[in-house]
Amino acid sequence: MAARGAGGSAKGSAKSKVAIPQLSWNQVRPAPVVLVSGPENILAERAIAMLRDFLRAEDPSLEVSDLEADGYRRGELLTLASPSLFGEPRLIRVSAVEKSSDDFLLDALDYLPSTAESTTLVLRHRGGMRGKKLLDAIRAGGGDAVEVVCAELKKDAEKQDFAATEFRSAGRRIAPTALRALVAAFSDDLGELSAACRQLMADAPGDIDERTVAKYYGG
Repeated sequence: MAARGAGGSAKGSAKSKVAIPQLSWNQVRPAPVVLVSGPENILAERAIAMLRDFLRAEDPSLEVSDLEADGYRRGELLTLASPSLFGEPRLIRVSAVEKSSDDFLLDALDYLPSTAESTTLVLRHRGGMRGKKLLDAIRAGGGDAVEVVCAELKKDAEKQDFAATEFRSAGRRIAPTALRALVAAFSDDLGELSAACRQLMADAPGDIDERTVAKYYGG
């Protein structure tokens, strides 16, 4: 995960209208507004979990709240973002922004110009035209935001990077040949690949080599 305050973009081909950093899922970093876009839910879940863990490591008193944009009622966001008595940092996670209610879009647009101090607002948008005005405002630089792009992984090298991160984040080592064999066995579905990584770590103690992968997943 990128350090707090690190700049830069993971996407050199970002659209010209995008004025904020666009990061890959494993480069997520704190910002007042974090837009997590794209159809790949597994990557989005990992990015949001990494962000939560980073913020909690910085301050264990972190308050985490969840909102559903499609069932949102006016005022909920501002209530959650309001300063608390003890000033704990806030993480507000909003799901289904691609199905936002009108109330959420209005509140989110109002919130961007004056984001709350010590609050990280995460907006999960899987794609589509709903909420485009909000996305355009964020990407134009509103709210001092970053965008975490969770596009579908199509190349084997990208899937290997994903699987390697699964093992690395759990403090486990896997040999390059074993990693390639595992990705080859589950290359069609990222969710299955993720589940296979976690099951392998649960079943096989110690470092994982190609023989270990063949034992559990050969054939």
